[in-house]
Amino acid sequence: MKAILGLFLGLGVILSLLIIIPSVQNVMAAGDEPGEYLDRRVEIWGLFYRLMIVAFTVGTVVSGMIVWLVLRFRESNPKATPTEYEADGKW
Repeated sequence: MKAILGLFLGLGVILSLLIIIPSVQNVMAAGDEPGEYLDRRVEIWGLFYRLMIVAFTVGTVVSGMIVWLVLRFRESNPKATPTEYEADGKW
């Protein structure tokens, strides 16, 4: 249980850093000289693509884990043993 919690905590830290660091970079991006402007459209699309990469990565990990769980705990798996409740017939 602690390993799963640590995994989710680590993923949460990584995902939050992927969002916070570019946001801080955009805040500090204003130029010192008058007339230097930040193109919002470019920054918004950059943030959109970055978050889409994060979403696809998380989706890939979750779907891979689901596939692994289905294959690991299927009934035809020779390593699968019934739980104590299934062996006793108590549901």
